[in-house]
Amino acid sequence: MSSSKEVVVDRSQLRRVALSSLLGTVLEYYDFLLYGTMAALVFGELFFPSSNPALSTIAAFGTLAAGYAARPLGGVIFGHFGDRLGRKTMLIVTMVVMGAASFIIGLLPTYEAIGVLAPVLLVTLRIVQGFAIGGEWGGAALMVIEHAEPERRGRWAGIMQLGSPIGFLLATVVVMVVSLLPDESLYSWGWRVPFLLSALLVVVGLYMRLGVVESPVFQEAVDNDDAQVKAKTPLLRVLRHPRALILACAAGIGPFALTALATSHIIAYAKGIGYDQSDVMRALVIIAMLSLITIPLFSALSDRVGRRGVALAGAIGAVVFALPMYALVDTVSALWLTVALLIAQVVQNLMYAPLAPLLSEMFGTETRYTGVSLGYQMASLIGAGFTPLIASSLLAATGGSSLPLSCIIVVAALITGVAVWRIVETRGRDLTTGFDESSPGRIEQSAPEAGVRVE
Repeated sequence: MSSSKEVVVDRSQLRRVALSSLLGTVLEYYDFLLYGTMAALVFGELFFPSSNPALSTIAAFGTLAAGYAARPLGGVIFGHFGDRLGRKTMLIVTMVVMGAASFIIGLLPTYEAIGVLAPVLLVTLRIVQGFAIGGEWGGAALMVIEHAEPERRGRWAGIMQLGSPIGFLLATVVVMVVSLLPDESLYSWGWRVPFLLSALLVVVGLYMRLGVVESPVFQEAVDNDDAQVKAKTPLLRVLRHPRALILACAAGIGPFALTALATSHIIAYAKGIGYDQSDVMRALVIIAMLSLITIPLFSALSDRVGRRGVALAGAIGAVVFALPMYALVDTVSALWLTVALLIAQVVQNLMYAPLAPLLSEMFGTETRYTGVSLGYQMASLIGAGFTPLIASSLLAATGGSSLPLSCIIVVAALITGVAVWRIVETRGRDLTTGFDESSPGRIEQSAPEAGVRVE
């Protein structure tokens, strides 16, 4: 299938766009995973001291959820201006705000120094960080997708989505290094270093983003007066026919929930049942390295077999593997822990890798930034924002049973599987088309299989 309109773009510019989007995604995931790791390791004691360590950890994960709660709002605000004014400007703003919030977290005084003001400032900065992240992924994905050739969108999106394992790998390695410090040094200044290092990613990322051109698809819409006339309020237009938004959100819940359990929460869980922290961190580094191969592979595969087939395979795999995953982890064997997380990462990558092209192809140009950002960030809020908090609470309530954790994975993966099943294959559709106003949730198509199924 080919689109009805071809967008010709300079290949060197496309590479620069992909690299700039990759760096933004690296910063996003570095900040996210760094915060989640520190919440599991030190934030409970430093910012939420309690005589009960489990309650301190739950409170620390609560701040993680607060950041996620701000993401949909960020998606709406940045999506609105991204659809009205352009993708590039918004991506510069999101990178600056993300990096600044992370850097300032590294400078915060702790509860011991300023009392209750410390957790208040931490939550505030986490909310600011989440607000900026809300507009980052959608804009980064669109810049790549709207520049790329229709038949290679998955391939180029896979480069951008490498930011997930690279950011995770960077965060994990940095945390492993500072974890080698004596406890006194780690709790006094060592935990600050990873946050302060985020400034380096911002500088490099801004240099790349300032040199890219605006999306040619968006520019064409502006030249034709489409984006400005048709969608003065993109959010209202998306909400008027919400089916595509609901399906976009549901499609992302599974991979986000599995990520939250198999990365951030697994640290606290594994330590609680007797694992050495070094064994857990080593396993996390290995699975991040695996994703450097599987994410671009599965994303490119979606160009050949379709977005739905790849994502459905991951959803089915997650349902099947949910119980065996924790059975392997509960052996308290470093080898089986690594095997469990490797398999979990493969099925997560199958669900996650096609998301960028899938969501981008579900919305018209005049509402794409808003629709993609809001759908993706709502999925992150529902799938990952509250998952570590819920998981920690369930563990405390059930005396440490892993069965509720497996159930979370099953439910989340089923939601993703059903949603992807309800989306008609979008691979290769014409990005210059928009919503069909006469049929809620359906998208105007350049080929009969594009868009969202309406029965």
